[in-house]
Amino acid sequence: MVLTEEEIEKENKRIAKQYKELLRISYRTLTDDDKTLIRQAFETAVDAHKEQRRKSGEAYIFHPIAVAKIVASEIGLDATSIAAALLHDVVEDTDYTLNDIEQMFGDTVARIVDGLTKISHLKPERDVSLQAENFRKMLLTLNDDVRVIIIKIADRLHNMQTMDSMRADKQVKIASETLYIYAPLAHRIGLYNIKTELEDLSLKYTEPEVYQDILTKMKESKEDQDLYIQDFSKIISDSLDKEKLAYEIKGRPKSVFSIRKKILKQNITFDEVYDKFAIRIIYKSTPEDEKFLAWKIYSIVTDHFRPNPTRLRDWISSPKSTGYEALHITVMGPKGRWVEVQIRSERMNEIAEKGYAAHYKYKNEGEQEDQNLDQWLNKLQEALENNEVNAVDFVEQFKLNLYSKEIFVFTPKGDLKSLPKGATPLDFAFSIHTEIGLKTRGARVNGKLVPLSHELKSGDQVDIITSEKSKPTNNWLDFANTARARSKIKSSLKDEKKLIAEDGKAILTRKLKAQKIPFNDKTIAQLVKYFKLKTSLDLFYRVGIGTIDNTKLKEFAASRSNAFVSFFKNKIRKPSVPQDIDREEITHNYDQLVFGAEEEKLEYKLANCCNPIPGDPVFGFITVNEGIKVHKKDCPNAIQLQSNYAYRIIQAKWIDSSQQEFSAVIKLNGLDNLGLVSEVTKEISNNLHVDMRKISFESHDSVFQGKITVVVKNKSILKKLMDRLKKINGIDKVTRE
Repeated sequence: MVLTEEEIEKENKRIAKQYKELLRISYRTLTDDDKTLIRQAFETAVDAHKEQRRKSGEAYIFHPIAVAKIVASEIGLDATSIAAALLHDVVEDTDYTLNDIEQMFGDTVARIVDGLTKISHLKPERDVSLQAENFRKMLLTLNDDVRVIIIKIADRLHNMQTMDSMRADKQVKIASETLYIYAPLAHRIGLYNIKTELEDLSLKYTEPEVYQDILTKMKESKEDQDLYIQDFSKIISDSLDKEKLAYEIKGRPKSVFSIRKKILKQNITFDEVYDKFAIRIIYKSTPEDEKFLAWKIYSIVTDHFRPNPTRLRDWISSPKSTGYEALHITVMGPKGRWVEVQIRSERMNEIAEKGYAAHYKYKNEGEQEDQNLDQWLNKLQEALENNEVNAVDFVEQFKLNLYSKEIFVFTPKGDLKSLPKGATPLDFAFSIHTEIGLKTRGARVNGKLVPLSHELKSGDQVDIITSEKSKPTNNWLDFANTARARSKIKSSLKDEKKLIAEDGKAILTRKLKAQKIPFNDKTIAQLVKYFKLKTSLDLFYRVGIGTIDNTKLKEFAASRSNAFVSFFKNKIRKPSVPQDIDREEITHNYDQLVFGAEEEKLEYKLANCCNPIPGDPVFGFITVNEGIKVHKKDCPNAIQLQSNYAYRIIQAKWIDSSQQEFSAVIKLNGLDNLGLVSEVTKEISNNLHVDMRKISFESHDSVFQGKITVVVKNKSILKKLMDRLKKINGIDKVTRE
């Protein structure tokens, strides 16, 4: 594309104008040194990109300037970040090297540019698992500098704003990656405006018809909405003016994406979405009066309009972990419509719009500024600790932490802890300390003993009961919801399984010796293949827990010794060694469904509407004529079934039958004596591999009968336990029901 001199001059004027605007709109106050740094970065970027053009035909330099403008005004970062944003594509796309940047701009700018270059090398993938792996690698650049991610979000926002000239398939690819990765991150950093824009733009490209339809309907209802806000504001303004408050009332429409989400989630039409907009009251205040004035405005609003008591959100007393502060109330406005009213001071409003940058503006010392950033960084690093093999699980857990709504609970000493909505006592225990989590025996909430699956609510006081003998069990994964708790439980279970696998290896060596079969790599490969497993550790673990017992090993020996058959089998096909045999992992083969808290095996059919496959999160629905139908938890019909027929929903999950523990009922008879029950329970709780589920004792004329339901890994553990119970003084008979 060749430009005339006149066009080049016009373009240069536009570039100079954009640069001046960048300095003018910067949220931070820029010193002379800052301006010099930004000028130098600008000139370097102009020189580096002078030959480049974007797909739309305009000079490439407009892109880094636009990203720098987002970083400067919308996110409000410092001069270092603005310079890094101007230079973010220089190392990747031009002849400049990282060393050049380091010499010209110093360590910090070079480190940020290096982090951004690393991320650019991660190509957007349609394959979710590769996308997840890229995401994990991207997050690891956080170790370099958190500003890397923030500038990357700004870069992605500008790319999304200027995607019109791209091919349709590319648009969908980039938009879906944005929804998958960048919107949750923007949310977590407290950049709500950017998160909303990213979501709306993603919807525009992934579901254009839906986006246009909602947008058109919103435009049609805008006039009505403006009049409504005017009526509402007029009623409140008179009272606020009487109190001589300086304030501003704004109406804010809900984003297209959030309306779409609501329509899907609640299975309703556009007209049935009742809170399509919120009213925001932003007031001027000194720091001392901030809280007092917020509640004063609250009382004025609720004098005029009846509030919905279940919809009060006080994020002033307990700010969100993103730093968000505000008072949210939902009131019954004129014409019988519910309206959300957000009450914020000017400071709170800036924090809501700029995230962490606004925090810094209101801090006096740089130390506190760093501390704030460190707290956020620690939260992200905590999620990164999860070094599980599966990148998709990692991302899902990470997003769980990013998007979760918060509750606030108290420790026994009265300290406030923030946890995601849906958190349980186990999540609370792990949030305090890993050791407390791993040793959890039980929990008291507001002084009462509760199960570990109990869902905590804001305001609960939680006290964790620990025991040196407690250890995580597989069931804990059903009760834990935070990424931290789940990753710690998984790694503890992994270590436990490896210990069992070591015992299993010793047992297998002995048993093979008895069968006169050599214990070597070839035999292990044959065994792994014979039992349809993946790794040698799978084999040793299942021998350790007893699901591969003497009988099964004898069957293997018999199939092996039938030389005539095996000779022909080998002729027909070469025995292939399982690919992952040496991997240090115990894998799952989800092959069986169990129902209810007791994990019973029942007859069922898989629902056609969502076709669940082994391993999917599922629930059972008891139909009238067809028994239990199994649906995926995210099945399109799930919400309707769960809300209309909650009493017919039954808990269900996939298990690996070759690893499964089983429950057994032990019957005891004997002579009643003082302290006998405590001796029996002590004997059971001393055995780490036994989980006691149910216990009942009856005494009649000095003779007692008891029933205990236990969950064990295998029959040999059960036999050992029964032998020990027989030795207790006063017990005559121990049998299995």
